[in-house]
Amino acid sequence: MIWVLATFFVLLAVGVPIGYVLGISGVLGIIQIGGTEMLAMAPQRYFAGLDLFTFLAMPLFIFAGELMNKAGITDRLAKFADSLVGHLRGGMAQSCMVSSVLFAGITGAAVAEAAAFGSTMVPAMEKQGYKRPFACAVVVAGSIIGPTIPPSNLMVIYGSMMGVSIASLFAAGILPGLVMGLFCMAVIAGLGRRWNLPKGGQRPSLLGILVAFKNSLSALVMPVIILGGIIGGFVTPTEGAAIAVFYAMILGVFVFRTVKLPDLLEMLVRTARITGVVFLIIAAASILSWWMTYMKLPQLITGLFLGLTSDPSMIILMVLVLLLILGMFMDINAILIVLGPILGALAMSIGMDPVQAGLMIVLALNIGLMTPPVGASLFVLSSITGEKIESITKSMWPFVIAEVAVLFLVAYWPSLTLTMPRLMGL
Repeated sequence: MIWVLATFFVLLAVGVPIGYVLGISGVLGIIQIGGTEMLAMAPQRYFAGLDLFTFLAMPLFIFAGELMNKAGITDRLAKFADSLVGHLRGGMAQSCMVSSVLFAGITGAAVAEAAAFGSTMVPAMEKQGYKRPFACAVVVAGSIIGPTIPPSNLMVIYGSMMGVSIASLFAAGILPGLVMGLFCMAVIAGLGRRWNLPKGGQRPSLLGILVAFKNSLSALVMPVIILGGIIGGFVTPTEGAAIAVFYAMILGVFVFRTVKLPDLLEMLVRTARITGVVFLIIAAASILSWWMTYMKLPQLITGLFLGLTSDPSMIILMVLVLLLILGMFMDINAILIVLGPILGALAMSIGMDPVQAGLMIVLALNIGLMTPPVGASLFVLSSITGEKIESITKSMWPFVIAEVAVLFLVAYWPSLTLTMPRLMGL
């Protein structure tokens, strides 16, 4: 056991891609159990790790997000958000945050949202006098709302592995996502007075708001169709994702006419690359997860936590700290696949609802996307804008604190998470 774990951490430390780290460690674990004769288990577990129908929803949601980006939906949502809050102190930053909330119902990937708003909102904020690091920090903070408000690829993975209703997880993410948006807007409002952030123009008329709403209505209808169908039980998450692709295709090709045939090829290639990376991690992690189960590591970890304390509040705190620290150094998909079942079972053993436990784990890992040194959203904004990660990080800590506060509300206030699923009868 020691050699397998040592191999895992050494390969991770020297920078080997996480998919290879998981696969190599898992194969060594299989050899440790039964020698080379057991190697036939590796390809079996590799393919079994992907043999879940609900995983088909992931590439479909990613492709739908690509289509909506190309169709110009981002700009329409930003104009509608600007008509609502653009007149406030720090109005452009507030508009970006509201746009992130609206866009969250379309794509379940934080990186896609960061890329979409990083190339449009950051230059717009710079023109109004915002410092580039702060503008980048606003976009990074808003991108985390994307995989919190459904649809969410991480929720699809967790629900598939743990047998938790994905529809319930989707419904549970609505209120925490909205609260996260409000907390980030409060941060912008507080910094607006302290840093004298630029103020927008005059308050728009009701007619102006209605016009902006009309122009963005086609985009706003999309999450209603998807989530309404999934949560209402009319379609599965995979079918809902397929509907999202069809609807986005209609808007991009026939309504707005901004998506051309060459664009479709590029978007399909990007979708395949993103999906391939995630599926490689899932498949490789399934080998290591099988070894961990065989060696009874979940029981050992659970016993370790329970041996330190029997207080449920302290156990939840230790789980949160562990996830936040790991999220700073590891790929969040790998963490979810390897530790999600263990920590989820631990949380449920102390009486936490399975849906609340799932959302707590997903939200904690999402925050890892905005924390250095390996936060994916940070790298996206840095590559798009040319701003140093260190500069973005300095401006981002108020938003990190706000979103960690929401995480603790999710962990210790069950009603925030479970109200929507209960109202919807899930």
